[in-house]
Amino acid sequence: MQLAFKTLTEWNEQWWDKLGPIYRDAFVHGAKPEKVLRSMVSRGIACLHAGMIGEEAAAMAVAGFSGGRDRRRLILDYMAVRRDLRGKGLGKHLFAQIRDWAVREYQAEAVIIEAEAKDTEENRRRLAFWESCGFIATSYVHRYIWVPEPYRALALPLSPDFAVTDDGQSLFRDIISFHRKSFRR
Repeated sequence: MQLAFKTLTEWNEQWWDKLGPIYRDAFVHGAKPEKVLRSMVSRGIACLHAGMIGEEAAAMAVAGFSGGRDRRRLILDYMAVRRDLRGKGLGKHLFAQIRDWAVREYQAEAVIIEAEAKDTEENRRRLAFWESCGFIATSYVHRYIWVPEPYRALALPLSPDFAVTDDGQSLFRDIISFHRKSFRR
């Protein structure tokens, strides 16, 4: 199954009509409202990534950058594979394309994600997926005041100069900064 990769740096309703159902299905709780996503992409804070099989959307992601030119870090905000296509390696393939794009186009030094930290079978599977993609889980568990579930930061170094020198709290400074920019008008 060949997954074609496309990055959208401008909001496009026709593309969102294809990617939106995957987003809404995968992120029932804790998802940013679509108007916030539209604003993020329109303001250049984030971009949409599409994984396509022929003309059909198979996977999607929302990502943006934190840090200046000397410490570019890709924040992978959301990534999902269409429910009927999960377990076929498409998530790893989409992520590899996003990672390579971040290095090639922006010289990113790392990819940072946050994952639910509550000890459930589903969360353990997610953590195992990200670790199989090369991510390193940190020990710090962050509790947001506006969502009930705790989160853990994971990082994938893309540069030999990148290192997490604490328990993960520094990664959350990047994540929180990205979220704040996302909700600004």
